[in-house]
Amino acid sequence: MYVRHLSIGDFRSYPAAELALEPGVTTLVGLNGQGKTNLVEAIGYVASLSSHRVATDQPLVRFGTDRAIVRAAVVRDERESLVELEITPGKANRAQLNRSPLPRTRDVLGTLRTVLFAPEDLALVKGDPGERRRFLDDLLVQRQPRWSGVRSDYDKIVRQRGALLKSAASLLGSKRGRRRRSSTAAEGTDPTAAAEDALRTLEIWDENLATVGSQLLYARLRLLRDLVPHLQEAYREVSANQSGATAVYRSSLHEEAAETIAAGEVPEVPELRTMILESLARVRDQEVDRGVNLVGPHRDDLVLGLGPMPAKGYASHGESWSFALGLRLAAYHLLRHDLGDDPVLILDDVFAELDSGRRERLAALISDCEQVLITAAVPADVPESLAGRRYTVSLGEVGEAS
Repeated sequence: MYVRHLSIGDFRSYPAAELALEPGVTTLVGLNGQGKTNLVEAIGYVASLSSHRVATDQPLVRFGTDRAIVRAAVVRDERESLVELEITPGKANRAQLNRSPLPRTRDVLGTLRTVLFAPEDLALVKGDPGERRRFLDDLLVQRQPRWSGVRSDYDKIVRQRGALLKSAASLLGSKRGRRRRSSTAAEGTDPTAAAEDALRTLEIWDENLATVGSQLLYARLRLLRDLVPHLQEAYREVSANQSGATAVYRSSLHEEAAETIAAGEVPEVPELRTMILESLARVRDQEVDRGVNLVGPHRDDLVLGLGPMPAKGYASHGESWSFALGLRLAAYHLLRHDLGDDPVLILDDVFAELDSGRRERLAALISDCEQVLITAAVPADVPESLAGRRYTVSLGEVGEAS
């Protein structure tokens, strides 16, 4: 799989740009702020419908314009597909595949698969649990695009259930406050009935959260089971056989269930659904009192370790880089194994962050990838073994280097 051509309009800093690509290594060279990362970000967006740099679409649209256009010609098994995306913040984005409109934007997922490693990935090791949850869920969608719908449904359930909990907490707080006042007759309707209605409705949302959450949790656990061997191998190769890398799923379910999951077991979906419902029942009073969701995949974490020690807080800067790189390479090899085809590998300003040993080891590891896209501030950042097509990027102008 490779991208043959990229075309963008009003994307980030570009009024328009065209980029011809081919299999092998292509390097985009330019100083910071010149627009090289914007180009690979556009390719990553085609694959994931999200950016590795920002959480919303608004920054992707050039200032002063209403929408951005991204087109990518993708070749797989000698067949070419044209993906076209219209990004319109505040409205529904639109997608076309081979000039035919798609009913949902996410229906384009799976046409292009990429694995992108960037300096922001250091947050996979040093950042909050949300970074690691996103890594797992993004990889789930790359592996099987149907999980995009499950992920979206779960997020909606969590938001709606959270709003209901907040409402119930407010009503019960109001009720307790009224009891402390003597002039209740003049205060209006007692909120007890409304609070009881909210709690009855909460039982329906418990069922929804358990049904969809158990599917998402099962998929994550299966994914992690398949990913860990690739992670261990990738970390050994990047770090020159230093301490072994581990990844353990930390669940927000009740203690017995969490221990089962941490031991590496993957219960079936019905069992996980029961575990979630049991856990919700145990924390019901806390959830209502605090007005927040306390149980579910949105509260989980992926605990990364080096030998017996957790990577977060203990790993050196170099070890953290190796771990983050190991996670991305593991994702690459898992997708390659699953699909029988290479995803596009994107390395965004990565080599400048690595010492010479890690640079050379990384270069050796990716030498057989079908397509590698690299961004670098200066040519010297990229190992000579990764010679290939080279473009220069300056103030939004893209030209092929001589």
